Amino acid sequence: MKLEALFEQQNALPSIPKVVQEVIESFNNESVSIEEIGKKLAADQVLSAKILRLANSSYYHVSRTIGTVEDAVMMLGFMTVRTLVVSTGMAGSFKKLPGVDLKLFWRYSLDTAVVAKWLAKRQKVNSDFAFTVGLMHAIGQLVIHAGAPEQALAVDKLAGPLDPRRLDVERQSFGFDFSEVGAELAKRWRFPDAFSEVIKNFPQPLAGQFDTVTAIVHLAAWRARAEENKYSADELESTFPGDVAARLGLQLSVFTEEMPPLAELSEGMQELVN
Repeated sequence: MKLEALFEQQNALPSIPKVVQEVIESFNNESVSIEEIGKKLAADQVLSAKILRLANSSYYHVSRTIGTVEDAVMMLGFMTVRTLVVSTGMAGSFKKLPGVDLKLFWRYSLDTAVVAKWLAKRQKVNSDFAFTVGLMHAIGQLVIHAGAPEQALAVDKLAGPLDPRRLDVERQSFGFDFSEVGAELAKRWRFPDAFSEVIKNFPQPLAGQFDTVTAIVHLAAWRARAEENKYSADELESTFPGDVAARLGLQLSVFTEEMPPLAELSEGMQELVN
């Protein structure tokens, strides 16, 4: 199957709310204002309710109740709100997929996102970008399940969604893998090119020109997979992508000793994907 043929399948390309599409497009617009985004969000009841819940969640530790979307945008900051809107829009665009545990998928994706954000802050690169692309990095798996359900279920039997061999099995079965599909989806949803590039290259961040956020997402996906699969200390050590980490000046101890527990990093963020 060609990648183009997958996206031509009736169910493959999920629709996203108009306001989310507008917010995605605002990534490319430097002059867009907080008031403008606030007005657009206030018109979407579901999104504005989620943003208010998140703004008042334990994650942000605010001392007063945030009552309006405009206040939430002011308090959270423009980049964070854009990130939250896009995340919520993505999670809502795939409702039910045969054979896919969406709860597991989004929990793993959110873990990847919060680890990527933590690492990005540590490496002094754009943490909102790292969070969003971390959340999106595996979304190609959902597109494959939506567009080619029978073939995807056959792949599931050989390598589950969190199996490190998954990408290879998909390439053998389809001729492409979920990172390529996710990169194409990001293009079709009109994300800036940087999003597609990180999603496409995160499985092998040392293969081409080195990019810090691509390496961060690679490490974050490993850490989230380890969390979901309950790796022991020995398994963490044996699977640790040491060559990628070394390029960022990181050691395993950063993940096992310095980084807060994933439940703490993602506390209050589950609102995004539920």
